[in-house]
Amino acid sequence: MSVRWSAPVRYSECDDQRVVFNANYLVWADEASNAWWPSVGLTWDPDGVCGVQPLVKAATLEWSSSARWGDVVDVVCGLEKLGRTSLTLAFEVRVGERLCCVVRSTYVATRDGVAVPWPDQVRAAVA
Repeated sequence: MSVRWSAPVRYSECDDQRVVFNANYLVWADEASNAWWPSVGLTWDPDGVCGVQPLVKAATLEWSSSARWGDVVDVVCGLEKLGRTSLTLAFEVRVGERLCCVVRSTYVATRDGVAVPWPDQVRAAVA
């Protein structure tokens, strides 16, 4: 299951050349991840999901081209891998048909700051 999140590129997200500053791709991935949880039938709120708090363990970014001021970015988010205590979401950031960046974020299920297995409800929803 994948979900799409879109937004216009704001001037404040760009450098002096009107190219999107690299950290904003992570912000967009985070926005898309907040839309992904409900798309698979799970409630996401500041307390977490199904009794666990997903924390980002790692994130990678691989650029193909730049988004620029005035563009509209589409971020398509989907599950790439489900492990015992972690899951990886992949985010394709596009402007139209042009791929700008692929972000991969690995989340670890935690309770009281300690990694725990994903609850059965999460596994069933994302499988």
